[in-house]
Amino acid sequence: MKYNYVGNTGLLVSELCFGTMTFGGQDAGMWTQIGQLQQKQVNQMLQAVIDAGINFIDTANVYSFGQSEQLLGQGLRDLNIPRDEVVIATKVMGKMSEHPNSAGLSRYHIFNSVEASLKRLQVNFIDILYVHGVDPATDVEEIVRSLNDIIDSGKVRYVAICNWPAWMVAQAQTIAQYSGWHKFIGLQYHYSAATRDIEHELVPVAEAHQLAIFPWSPLSGGFLTGKFTREGSKSDNARRANFDFPPIDKEKAFHLVDTMAEIGKSHGASIAQVALAWVRQQPGITSTIIGAKTQEQLTSNIQSVDLTLSKEDLSKIEGISPLQSLYPGWMVEHQSEYRRPIK
Repeated sequence: MKYNYVGNTGLLVSELCFGTMTFGGQDAGMWTQIGQLQQKQVNQMLQAVIDAGINFIDTANVYSFGQSEQLLGQGLRDLNIPRDEVVIATKVMGKMSEHPNSAGLSRYHIFNSVEASLKRLQVNFIDILYVHGVDPATDVEEIVRSLNDIIDSGKVRYVAICNWPAWMVAQAQTIAQYSGWHKFIGLQYHYSAATRDIEHELVPVAEAHQLAIFPWSPLSGGFLTGKFTREGSKSDNARRANFDFPPIDKEKAFHLVDTMAEIGKSHGASIAQVALAWVRQQPGITSTIIGAKTQEQLTSNIQSVDLTLSKEDLSKIEGISPLQSLYPGWMVEHQSEYRRPIK
């Protein structure tokens, strides 16, 4: 397992991050469709993760409404995993109850949510706290100030962003910088060979602000595993068979699966391993978030780090899912041609 620096923080995380969205799920609405792993299975997976050298674990308060955090915290305690050997990330924003202030990014909810996450995780601090999405009711400067103060409280080490548009990321980072507040250290976004949207603006923003990129759902909700064909799902247990998310261009994804199957044969690798290797080898990627419903899936996903795709492999995949230039991107490229560096 390789380790990469998180931006310019000096913090090292494994090139794979273990996502725990499949933990819990019992009597938890849509989370039941994603996964229902309980403590025994959780502990087995956590042990496999630690044994593989993965030191980065991702959860969220809203995953199964706290069950994921509880199971993760108990698992780390059951296995006697030293606190300073794992980097634990969780999130804040999602609605946790019917209480009117149980959601969003108000100072009130951020502080209350962190306290609740600490109790569920059974830890004294959170390594990385993500804002889990956009809260249109709370001013960005107010959010950034609250996150600065939660770090100063000692209950959070770093803050990061999930699912914000690029302009908001840049705005928040600039507010933090010129206010002398703690800046964001990374971005967690959906990124796969089937969905390359972040390359338009978020990847350049990450580069400009020295932000790490942590892709979620690199298999596009399980679509890039080969479990799905044009005739239908090969498995009733596949997540997308019951929970069709995140949205993708399925016809393009089918072509990708076909190509990845051919590439996989030449390497002795699965379609999923090829898809994970593609994401891992993209510019700016720090740690790719993997999840699993079974021990077999987890083992296979971890083994993807042993696969390195050739330039020819990468070209074949990118040829199926080329990133189409959007305005003003194509105009910027056209007009700046004469200002390219002199060779």
